[in-house]
Amino acid sequence: MRLMQVIVDSLMTQYVRKGSGKTVLILHGWGDTSQGLKSLTDTLSKNYDVIALDLPGFGGTQSPQGVWGLTNYATFIQHFATKIGLAQVYAYIGHSNGGAIAIRGLGQGILHADKLVLIASAGIRGEYNGRNKLLRVLTKAGKTATMPLPKSVKAKLRRKVYDTVGSDMLVAEHLQETFKKVVTDDVRQDAQRVLAPALLLYGENDQATPPRYGEQYHQLLQISTLEVIGQAGHFVHIDKPEIVEKAIKEFLR
Repeated sequence: MRLMQVIVDSLMTQYVRKGSGKTVLILHGWGDTSQGLKSLTDTLSKNYDVIALDLPGFGGTQSPQGVWGLTNYATFIQHFATKIGLAQVYAYIGHSNGGAIAIRGLGQGILHADKLVLIASAGIRGEYNGRNKLLRVLTKAGKTATMPLPKSVKAKLRRKVYDTVGSDMLVAEHLQETFKKVVTDDVRQDAQRVLAPALLLYGENDQATPPRYGEQYHQLLQISTLEVIGQAGHFVHIDKPEIVEKAIKEFLR
């Protein structure tokens, strides 16, 4: 596996590349890196040219200067593909937020591929409205209540508030405003415009992106296959690697 770097849109970008054949580009989820999908990369590289990059702000890739949304990330991936000379991408594989980015890119014609694999894909945001409001209320209340306290104590209490409502915001504190924009960006309309056949893989015990998200995407996408994997959570590719990798290999073949 080759660890490589290239400058894309003024950002030093790190990625790994392994194998040969048709190109498969893997996109990790929020707070993760390309290493989180290493097993899948290794497996698919036996038959494909597999590229897994660290998205801006994560791993070895520099953070964006401004506040980004899904469209910014999709555009960055398109520029990345051009920069390294990819004439065609056979398939995009996206986990969680990486899946939402792929849907936005393919749905709006920013990205192009013959096939799409969504692993516990995010991007269905309406159900988070109540949770996001709660998050804002608790955060505002927490700031007011802790104003007289030392900075270190306030930071610990603030982290506890976010943990209480299950937010991933503090996974990458330097990208808080980007996180807020991403988690309010719904891609269901984009999914309706995706023409590439899609494989949807969800864990039955996933609390972050539950199987009902997969069911919604299954109805919205033009051509799709949905598989709910038992005894697996949000990181279904880690919980059940053999099942996930076999399903993806069969779908790509």
